[in-house]
Amino acid sequence: MAVLTIRNLEDEVKERLRVRAARAGHSMEEEVRTILRSAVGGVTGPELLKLSRELFGEKHGVDMELPSRDDPRVQPHFD
Repeated sequence: MAVLTIRNLEDEVKERLRVRAARAGHSMEEEVRTILRSAVGGVTGPELLKLSRELFGEKHGVDMELPSRDDPRVQPHFD
C-alpha cells in the first residue's frame, strides 16, 4: 500500500473533512480513501452504458457499410 502526504491543506478543508468523516462514522483517513476511490475509480456498469450511449449513440454515430461475409477465407498453408 502507498502512503500519501498532503501538505498545505487549508484548516477549513481539514475541518470539513473531519465533520464529513464523523457523519459517516469513520476516520478522516478512511474518508479521504473513499473520496479518492470515487474520484479516480472510473465509470462502470450502468453508468458506463449510459455514458457510451451519450457519446456514441445514434446522434453521434457513423453509418458504415459492413463487408460481405459470403466469401470464405482462404486457409493458410504451413508446408
